[in-house]
Amino acid sequence: VCCSGAYRHMLTPEERLLLPFNLGGVNRSQGDDNLQSMLVGTVMRKIKSRTWKKQRYFKLQDDCMTIWYKSKKAGNAHSTFSVNDVEAIREGHQSEVLLSIADEFPADRCFTLVFRSRRSNLDLVAESAEEAQSWIKGMRKLIESLENMGEREKLDQWIGDWFKKADKNNDGRMNFKEVQDLLRMMNVDMNEHHALRLFMMADKSQTGSLEDDEFVLFYKMLTEREDILRVFQEYSTDGQKLSQSDLEDFLREEQLERGDVHQHAQQLIEGYEPSDTAKLLKAMTFDGFLMYLGSSEGSIFNPQRRGIFQDMTRPLCHYFISSSHNTYLMEDQLRGQSSVEGYIRALNRGCRCVEVDCWDGANGEPIVYHGHTLTSKILFKDVVNAVLNYAFKVSEYPVILSIENHCCVEQQRVMAQHLNHILGDKLLKSTLEGKVSSRLPSPEDLKGKILVKAKKIGGLEENCNGILGDSFTGLVSDEDEAAEIDEENLHRDSQRLSKELSDCVVYCKSVHFISFRHSQSHFKFYEVTSFTESKARKHLREAGESEFVCHNSRQLTRIYPTGFRTDSSNFNPQEMWNAGCQIVALNFQTAGEGMDLNDGLFSQNGQCGYVLKPSFMRDNEKRFDPDMPQKRDDYQPVVLTIQVISGQQLPKVNIKKDSIVDPLVRVEIHGVPMDQAKQETRYIENNGFNPVWYDTLHFTIHAPELAIVRFVVEDYDKTSKNDFVGQYTLPLSCMQQGYRHIHLLSRDGTSISPSSLFVHVRIKDLE
Repeated sequence: VCCSGAYRHMLTPEERLLLPFNLGGVNRSQGDDNLQSMLVGTVMRKIKSRTWKKQRYFKLQDDCMTIWYKSKKAGNAHSTFSVNDVEAIREGHQSEVLLSIADEFPADRCFTLVFRSRRSNLDLVAESAEEAQSWIKGMRKLIESLENMGEREKLDQWIGDWFKKADKNNDGRMNFKEVQDLLRMMNVDMNEHHALRLFMMADKSQTGSLEDDEFVLFYKMLTEREDILRVFQEYSTDGQKLSQSDLEDFLREEQLERGDVHQHAQQLIEGYEPSDTAKLLKAMTFDGFLMYLGSSEGSIFNPQRRGIFQDMTRPLCHYFISSSHNTYLMEDQLRGQSSVEGYIRALNRGCRCVEVDCWDGANGEPIVYHGHTLTSKILFKDVVNAVLNYAFKVSEYPVILSIENHCCVEQQRVMAQHLNHILGDKLLKSTLEGKVSSRLPSPEDLKGKILVKAKKIGGLEENCNGILGDSFTGLVSDEDEAAEIDEENLHRDSQRLSKELSDCVVYCKSVHFISFRHSQSHFKFYEVTSFTESKARKHLREAGESEFVCHNSRQLTRIYPTGFRTDSSNFNPQEMWNAGCQIVALNFQTAGEGMDLNDGLFSQNGQCGYVLKPSFMRDNEKRFDPDMPQKRDDYQPVVLTIQVISGQQLPKVNIKKDSIVDPLVRVEIHGVPMDQAKQETRYIENNGFNPVWYDTLHFTIHAPELAIVRFVVEDYDKTSKNDFVGQYTLPLSCMQQGYRHIHLLSRDGTSISPSSLFVHVRIKDLE
């Protein structure tokens, strides 16, 4: 049944529910030889190391969404993964594992499937170059078609997946027992009488089982959005449709839209209304309204803040910079694996400052690892190659290599050689236009450039005037010693530094911090100080936050986790952003609140890794104090009101068959100390499918420019800690007002579509 004829009120209630869903998903395989080959299946080698190379049979399932594979020896045991989980395909020897077997298998038979979030990659070797190309091209086509999928197609796919899971005997039909099992899988706790009533209403053929179309009807009855229907009917003049005028009223009064609302209403009808008849009459049916509110335009994140919208011509120290700590580590700090994959993943997430911990290696080749631990080691030159290949894939703005140098002079020269030869003209080797300015250049000035942050002999002035001559080494004094050394190490030995490596450092000279007063009187804009989180807190307590903010308006500061965090856990970065610290380095490999806030802050401005600090933090005359935001000249607090209305299709977190989520929503405000707050809704018992709250939460925010809002859904447990269900984090400045959907993310920050929250947002000046 299609709704392209009359309005909803001309259809029967059942027909109105039954939109043109396609249970089989989108058929992408027709006429594509690569996908046809994948559907037949292929034997390939799965490679884990030089010695672990096992044959596996890989096959694309008929849904064109699932890859199935099994060992020849494993009997019926098999594994699957979704195409949706694959972020990219790398051809050839583009992983450490495949590089290690390069002498055994040619590059044209090798490829790597890179998974989203923190899941390990899958390295494969096909039997022939042709078979490898079939899988590489086929997977890329599937990923591209998924990325281009509309909301309706995604829902088709999701419903189809559930149908297949529930249809235990694969007969293309579902009896009532299978439907009951499905409801439990979908997080629905429904009494048997109500479930049977819906089942019988959907069973049009009266066969005692549901076929494709009947199951879609059952699903639509199950997911009727009474919450959105209430809003629709409030603005609909006739209770059946929204005329263009009705829609304009809604956009102005609820969504608080400004500008050409008339034109935007027309665009929404054209873009989201499924009924051609309604389009001709310039109206929106309930189904179109539903589609709009579920789209990116109806989401809580303002689309106008997605792309680059900030001034990128300010000095580097005027930006928060997405930064990674111990970038080479994939796990903990004691025994974890080191890998160039850490750099690739961080750079692909928009990270603009990565850490390289360098030590003397065998055969004169510097290595990268967490010194004096059992973490594995990788070659410095492999790290530099990875940076070259991935630095500017997602952002064209500069990358800073934060080098912690523990090498002898000879291996420092090798480091400099690798930096120069591998990075070429991407490596910034001299000041812009050969002149020494009085301030740092901007991200715009440094587009496409890689900067080295490390110790340096002398300063920029001597370098530019040629005062240092051709001396081969210099002694870095105690005062110039980089503060990367953990504060727990009490002795600071001076170190010989090669001129070649020193010359690679231009605008980011690592220096030891003495005091804010000393920094102010001996101010050099190109000097960078580094603190552990605990040392930074000590300075905040002793000197005051306004001193730190003032210091950070002139030069760069890097903050990194204390050495006691051997589990690679993260501190809350907000405290350091409040003080204007730009390079707040986090363990990107560790999911949780810290990385949620980092992802939230840098989700704006094109996800380019640079976010302009508020104006009151860039002016060293203003002396902003995060502890007393009310003393600001332009102080204007706001009241944020969030009504948490409902949730949709929340994921099941407990693997026990009969367990169903008892969801609650916590809204957290992260900002200056006065703004830190958390409030929760009630929990809804046994309903993760379509819980309804209508709970209203109020927050007063004194520094809205620094506030980040985090929505967390948890499964309530009265006897133990609540289980995490999903989250979404964004800057307050990027929130759209009105009725909005929040598309939830997993602990890893990846989409868990179609899980969402429906909320109403208001932000008003505090009178």
